Amino acid sequence: MQLIAKLGILADAAKYDASCASSGAPRRSSRGHDSLGATDGMGICHSYTPDGRCVSLLKILLTNFCLYDCQYCVNRRSSNVPRARFSPEEVVRLTLDFYRRNCISGLFLSSGIIRSADYTMEQLIRVARLLRETHGFRGYIHLKTIADADPLLIEEAGLLADRLSVNIELPTDTSLRRLAPEKKTSTIHQAMAVIHQGQQAVAGEPRAPRFTPAGQSTQVIVGADATDDSTLLRNAESLYHGYGLKRVYYSAFSPIPDSPASVPLAVAPLLREHRLYQADFLLRGYGYKAGELLADGNLELDIDPKLAWALANREVFPLDLNRAEPALLARIPGIGLRSVQRLVALRRERKVRYDDLIQLRCVLEKARPFIVTSDYRPAQGDVRSGLLRERLREPQAPVQMGLWG
Repeated sequence: MQLIAKLGILADAAKYDASCASSGAPRRSSRGHDSLGATDGMGICHSYTPDGRCVSLLKILLTNFCLYDCQYCVNRRSSNVPRARFSPEEVVRLTLDFYRRNCISGLFLSSGIIRSADYTMEQLIRVARLLRETHGFRGYIHLKTIADADPLLIEEAGLLADRLSVNIELPTDTSLRRLAPEKKTSTIHQAMAVIHQGQQAVAGEPRAPRFTPAGQSTQVIVGADATDDSTLLRNAESLYHGYGLKRVYYSAFSPIPDSPASVPLAVAPLLREHRLYQADFLLRGYGYKAGELLADGNLELDIDPKLAWALANREVFPLDLNRAEPALLARIPGIGLRSVQRLVALRRERKVRYDDLIQLRCVLEKARPFIVTSDYRPAQGDVRSGLLRERLREPQAPVQMGLWG
């Protein structure tokens, strides 16, 4: 098979993995070195670093052959899809060729399981080793970790890649046994623990070799089983605290060709995925707990999780922006972390006024009922949660009806 034909198959097969963002990678350049590449260049695709730069990644599978028969996966053993396989040398050639043409800044490499988990992991490591040591590539590398691989292989990968990820896919043992019988939650967690221990071993040691300096991430499929959002968020919270994950990615399930009867035929709502990302951001950045955002069931789709919490805790509001603690200010709908920092700095100089919020570009339609400034206090009629919900709920986008209604 021609290389370009393989690329078409294996790039398309990789599109279902959302956990490819390169945020957190250290700044690294080949300037002054006999090497190639950098992690601080501009790119063309949709992966973003913390400072807002868009970097491009060659996102491919080493192969879409797979020994596993995960029912939600298009590349499962029983799936009737075109198959292809790169050699490690071909992946290296593609990465370097695309980089020299200024098309990419790094590589995201995953794979189906071939021969065994250890063999597959060895092949992924070989790609990274050839790039790093033979060709002096200093760009970004993200390797998908094979959970069942030997811990020594995972440790070796961590010394070569900027980021490793182990996809948990389904958050409960029950769902894994039913839809992915070859996988086990305990094995996935064990692989995450190996990565976390490797990171801790080099933390605070300036002379130690870097180990996954951009951290580790995982992906969860939303809507392939009956798991509700409260379970998803509690699991994400546990992963952040237990294994120091940088990100949990949520991927709304979509039916795949020749989809088996064990998975839904309907597409999971993308708005549900969006609400999970919003709630996850509140867990990581705002100090919320999963139990605060959702006791059970699913997140509300017509209002965002921050607003939902504020409406359910009206006794906390309205908050005086000139006196309230920063952690509470960050819980006001329509006011973000950066605005909180600026408000705290401003009130050291003078009292905060309503116009200051306009200058800071806060979402005043959401914030207005929950705040007090030196020259503004919400009207008494604005404090009832039922009225606020109706006024602040987001309009639902129209959905085209299916052919059969």
